[in-house]
Amino acid sequence: MSAIDQETLPRGAVIAAVSMVVFSVLATAATAYVRHHAPAAAAVSGPAPSRVVELSFADMPDGSVSIRNHASGAVIAALPPGSDGFVRGAMRGLAHDRRVRGIGADAAFRLSEWPDRHLVLSDPTDGRTIDLDAFGDINKQAFSRLLPQQGARS
Repeated sequence: MSAIDQETLPRGAVIAAVSMVVFSVLATAATAYVRHHAPAAAAVSGPAPSRVVELSFADMPDGSVSIRNHASGAVIAALPPGSDGFVRGAMRGLAHDRRVRGIGADAAFRLSEWPDRHLVLSDPTDGRTIDLDAFGDINKQAFSRLLPQQGARS
């Protein structure tokens, strides 16, 4: 054994490393708690969305994705194969979460635009939300075109 094998770590460095790990775990837990509980609290006390649409998504035999207004059944958009990767990816992620939780595909997803133009995609069955503003204007616009015209609510 060499002399370096017998050296111990400085006590301050060990305490600092453990403190950082504990802080990271607590910060992650707090963030998860707030994300899980904040949407429900905001819905009770905050303003109502200015535009909302309940959406249903279906994979078509030709590889396209049909997007429908869940209430009326009207087709809002059809995404050709290989197009609109962000919309497809977001929806596949939410659909996967439903499958993992044993939730059926019949329930609609909710796309909401708030008075400050903030855009949120949510799954009312489990409370999961995606803040679409966080993904940039181009990706936000991919979803905002699915909303009803200003002043309409569906």
